[in-house]
Amino acid sequence: MSEEKEVPKHYRVILEKHPQFAEMHERMAEAARQGGPLDGKIGHLIQLAAAASIRSEGAVHSHARRALEAGATKEEIRHAVLLLATTIGFPAVAAALDWLNDII
Repeated sequence: MSEEKEVPKHYRVILEKHPQFAEMHERMAEAARQGGPLDGKIGHLIQLAAAASIRSEGAVHSHARRALEAGATKEEIRHAVLLLATTIGFPAVAAALDWLNDII
């Protein structure tokens, strides 16, 4: 897990009130990461694209930060979101790019 200050308040509440649920979520995420040939950078870029697609600002922040930590460049992160324009539409991409500015 990232530093405490980076964990959104709503997730901290889940950690505090539902620790077993949070632990299982973390174990499932780790199993998915370890269970295939994609490296961490590509995995977080994929999750970033999914986050942008569902318009989840917190998840865009989280996966952009994690993609950077895994070695993605700012240009790769922006490109991953720009590629979505013809799939999820310009407004969703514009919002995700704005959220990326908070991180990169």
